[in-house]
Amino acid sequence: MARAIVAVLCIAALSAPALAAGPDDAKGLWLSADGGAVIEFKPCGDKPSALCGRIVWDKDAGQANDTCGIQVAQLERYDNEAWRDGWVYDPRDRKKYKGALRVKGGDLHLRAFIGTEILGQTEQMKRVAELPATPVCKS
Repeated sequence: MARAIVAVLCIAALSAPALAAGPDDAKGLWLSADGGAVIEFKPCGDKPSALCGRIVWDKDAGQANDTCGIQVAQLERYDNEAWRDGWVYDPRDRKKYKGALRVKGGDLHLRAFIGTEILGQTEQMKRVAELPATPVCKS
């Protein structure tokens, strides 16, 4: 009897659709892969249907190479489990790229590319509940 229950539960678990990420899953605070910055993703001020990302904490805050307040993403629409049709800015090389953003397995995957999405690089970020205490961004 116990084996029958376990078998039914296993079949139910395998046949249930995986929970897909939704457009709101990307909103919030995300720690960059190198741990040097926290980016906040939220609706854009001038385009509430779009998603924007801005650096709200930088390990170099207050120094010459501080990136506090820089907008690093603006993605116009959510389609097929990803934010798309916008741009991603890399403050390290000071260039804008096409961009796509997905939340997979609880991590945020921000992809920057030229031309087609397959020809790009992805930065994987971890969600954080709050900003580190120091240093503090002034902008």
